[in-house]
Amino acid sequence: MPQSIRVAVRELRRTPGFAVATILILALGIGLSVAVFTVAEALLIKRLPVKDQDRLVALWGQMRNGSFDHYPIGLDESRDFARRTDRPEQVAFVGYEGAWPITLRAGDETFRLRRALVSGSFFDVLGVRPVLGRALRPSDDVSGAAPVLVLSYAAWQQRFGGDPAVLGRRLLAFDNAVTYTVVGVMPRGLDYPRATEIWLPIMSTVPASSLEYVAVDVVERLVPNVTPAMAGAELSAFFLRRGGPVIERDLRGVVETLPRLVLGDTRPALLAFSAAVALLLLITCINVANLLLVRGLTRAREIAVRSALGASRLRIAGQLLTENALLALAGGVLGVIVSTVAVRLFLAFAPAGLPRIDEIGGSSVLLGVALTITGSAMLLFGLAPAVTSSRTELQEVLRSGARQSGTRRSRRATEALVVGQLTLALMMLSGAGVIAKSLIKLERANLALEPSHLLIAELALRYDQFGTRAKSLALLDRLLPKLEAIPGVCAVSPVVAIPFSGNGGWDGGMIADGQTPREIAANPMLNMEVATPGYYAALGIPVLRGRAFTDADREGTQPVVLLSQSAARHYWPNEDPIGKRLKFADTSSQWLTIIGIVPDTRYRELRLARPSIYFPLRQSIFPYVPTNLAIRTSGAPDGVIATIRRVVAESEPGVTVSSASSFDDHLDKPLAQPRLNALLLGVFAASAVVLAAVGLFSVMVTMVRQRTRELGVRMALGATPAEVWRLVLRRGMLLAAAGTLFGLVGALVTNYLLAGLLYDVTPTDVPTLSIVAITLLAMGALASLFPARSSSSIDPAVALRAE
Repeated sequence: MPQSIRVAVRELRRTPGFAVATILILALGIGLSVAVFTVAEALLIKRLPVKDQDRLVALWGQMRNGSFDHYPIGLDESRDFARRTDRPEQVAFVGYEGAWPITLRAGDETFRLRRALVSGSFFDVLGVRPVLGRALRPSDDVSGAAPVLVLSYAAWQQRFGGDPAVLGRRLLAFDNAVTYTVVGVMPRGLDYPRATEIWLPIMSTVPASSLEYVAVDVVERLVPNVTPAMAGAELSAFFLRRGGPVIERDLRGVVETLPRLVLGDTRPALLAFSAAVALLLLITCINVANLLLVRGLTRAREIAVRSALGASRLRIAGQLLTENALLALAGGVLGVIVSTVAVRLFLAFAPAGLPRIDEIGGSSVLLGVALTITGSAMLLFGLAPAVTSSRTELQEVLRSGARQSGTRRSRRATEALVVGQLTLALMMLSGAGVIAKSLIKLERANLALEPSHLLIAELALRYDQFGTRAKSLALLDRLLPKLEAIPGVCAVSPVVAIPFSGNGGWDGGMIADGQTPREIAANPMLNMEVATPGYYAALGIPVLRGRAFTDADREGTQPVVLLSQSAARHYWPNEDPIGKRLKFADTSSQWLTIIGIVPDTRYRELRLARPSIYFPLRQSIFPYVPTNLAIRTSGAPDGVIATIRRVVAESEPGVTVSSASSFDDHLDKPLAQPRLNALLLGVFAASAVVLAAVGLFSVMVTMVRQRTRELGVRMALGATPAEVWRLVLRRGMLLAAAGTLFGLVGALVTNYLLAGLLYDVTPTDVPTLSIVAITLLAMGALASLFPARSSSSIDPAVALRAE
């Protein structure tokens, strides 16, 4: 064996270009494959730290007319539903709004963590064990119970440094002036609701007077023989029960498994990455197998001579296999390095809030996967070419001539492999193209507001000082003029939520004056916003018709609202909406007069401009007083943050600026995942194209070498160098054209699989398909150009004499 290895090393050193190219190709394919497996293992394959995760589901309501996909269920109705199930002890509740940031204080330190409200049975139903302390109990979830909270593993590590002494630590919540005691830490990977950092019990957190406004999702552990569909049907039947609220009769039950909720919209992206790397690995296999097969054909004389001197076929195949094994092992070792770098780059560019991202990293699994792929590569790349090459007979070689060692069948086989590479490369290039175009369109989406020079500040208020609407309004009366007086500040207005935070429960159903019951049933849910007279100037939203709110729109005056364009078109498609009236679906509510129309903005969701309704802050139509601020600046938003913090701290001791960042920083969050998708698929596509180009180039070079005598005869018989050049180039372009044709067919399939990741781009996007086809053909021409050029410089006399 040592002798075989020494001979193999000597043979590879004789062809350093071939050895280096093969090792680099293997390293790229294996490295990216291992990297994606590492990410997929953490985010897709690894099970959640709960008991029987496939039996856990979450349920909520959906409007039957499709106007509202996630309708909140009241806490009392949810409890009633739980009592009607066969096993109410296997039912828990989680706040409908998911994880929302709250401001906490520990000593002199103030920070924000994302909290979720859950019932006391939540962790029991999930079947999860804390890594430190205890979980919430049903006894914690009663009014008057001692306030407690449970930390996520990530919050424990990042905020408290993994200190075991965190148990018993007391944290003051600004929003309700309640001091909570940390009683436990959940295990790594428990990310439900998404991005939760602390879990609080519902009953001991929400004041008794506000419990009627609490909306929840139901979390249920299914018993054997009960499917998720059956659980959804049970909730639908509950909505139709006699005696229930009228609006619930328009709802149907929706059910989703817990793993899918935790992974959310990252699962399609990760599956797309996995498929892309599988294609890349396949291209790698084809490319290396092709290189080895071509090298075996060029060594036909050497192998035949060895056979004539007494070497057995098994000995020759073993020697060739040893060479190929060394290449595969070197590629595998370098592939581990590539995978490590790729994982680190993934973590560096990963979007904020990616679930279970803290679980991504090197492990023993990584080494095992690398060894498995390397071993498979060794067998796949080494065995077939070695056996094929060892079958060479001396008489065949001598009859065919030194330059004609490749048969027509072998040439067809290598060309077919190249066409396969080009086909797969175009499929990946097409997928990357539609993803990139989707990203460009998403980045250029019309927000219907002015994002530049816009700062979003979040205020944290002490509940004991500003716990009523009157006190909060008085605070804004004092604070807003001081902020507007800061140099560089042009306009300031409160906003309900930070940008791109979703609806968070801020949706409402409205009915128009004179609508029939059938028309009312088709009404959409409207995104609800609270606005001041300076709201539209601060956000840069134009008032298209009518007027904006003024200081005169206050309590005691006619109730008024503004509508967005799509909402106005729905209620009054062929009429002027100004002066028309709306009211909440509750028949006892007062009528609201439309005074203005504004565009549908993308403030809440980047991908969707939702129909919206705006209520004046100074009227009591909507009791909530927002404490987030939109601040329009004349210069860079970051330049006034320090001054804003100082003014707030000096003028209002019970208020703190918990966070402040530009609108562009908020915009980066919904764009992070699409940008990551485009980056990774772009890298994979570029790698595939390079590998395919290398494959085509090697085949064309080999073809020229094998056909040197034929080309020399052609030139001796009168063919010009230009004609030979065109002959070789034509062959390369035929291969590129065949790969492009088959690739376009495959691209239609792959693009449809990526449809869930696209925005305003169809899978059959003709411009994108045209560009990638032209790109691949141009790459084919470039890869064929040098071999074609070298063929035109063949000296007929030298070629014939060499034969």
